Amino acid sequence: MNTTLRSKKIAAFIIILFAGATLFALYSFLIIPSGNSVTEKQSSTINKNPNPSQLPANSFDSAAFSLTEPSSIWVVVNKKLPLTPQDYVPADLVTPDLAKRSNITGDEQQIRSGTAAELQRMFDAAKADGINLNIQSGYRSYNFQQNLYNRYVREQGQATADTQSARPGHSEHQTGLAVDIGGTTNPSCNVAECYKDTEEGKWAAANAYKYGFIIRYPSTKTSITGYTYEPWHLRYVGTELAREMHDENTETLEEFFKLPAAPDYN
Repeated sequence: MNTTLRSKKIAAFIIILFAGATLFALYSFLIIPSGNSVTEKQSSTINKNPNPSQLPANSFDSAAFSLTEPSSIWVVVNKKLPLTPQDYVPADLVTPDLAKRSNITGDEQQIRSGTAAELQRMFDAAKADGINLNIQSGYRSYNFQQNLYNRYVREQGQATADTQSARPGHSEHQTGLAVDIGGTTNPSCNVAECYKDTEEGKWAAANAYKYGFIIRYPSTKTSITGYTYEPWHLRYVGTELAREMHDENTETLEEFFKLPAAPDYN
């Protein structure tokens, strides 16, 4: 009798032990992750960081506007790329209600309407920062530029004139998209290299791109643009391109659009 009872107890113990092992194995499989498993929390974290191929591509379209059409805000005008036609006149010239130099001519007071709107925004922003900008020169017709260039040649010789003044048909001012700006803190530096050291020049260099303008003739790019440093000469290209160039640290249109350098007319 005792032997039979002992056998039953042993059998019961073995059954309980086996059942416990089975339950533990099942628990481990369903609840405890294996070395190669990813928990729900881990999966959520990974999904917040998609692969580079899933990220949106750069949306900037470098072919959005023509580089040769004279009315395009991206038109590139330099010593090798004249306007076509050379006597082009913008159709939307306006005279903005902004501060101007005292002896400015009638033509030079004008710029294209889109340029004027952004220039107004820039002047207002500068004024809010205690900076007073003014217009030194805006639009110049083919004939105006011809007379100006000829004067430079008479006074300085053609070689020097070509580094400071565009020949007619090759001037950005004729597009209505360029504007020479000045200031009041040091008028003697208006349209001079020392403009870069004025409060107005420093502000423009740091902020012009926010309003769609670039400094068209930078200090170290004469071999590309063909002109000496002009910290006062701003060219409107639109806020999208101006910001893209700023973010890429690219200073000239020739470099950005991978165009040939234009140091001379030959």
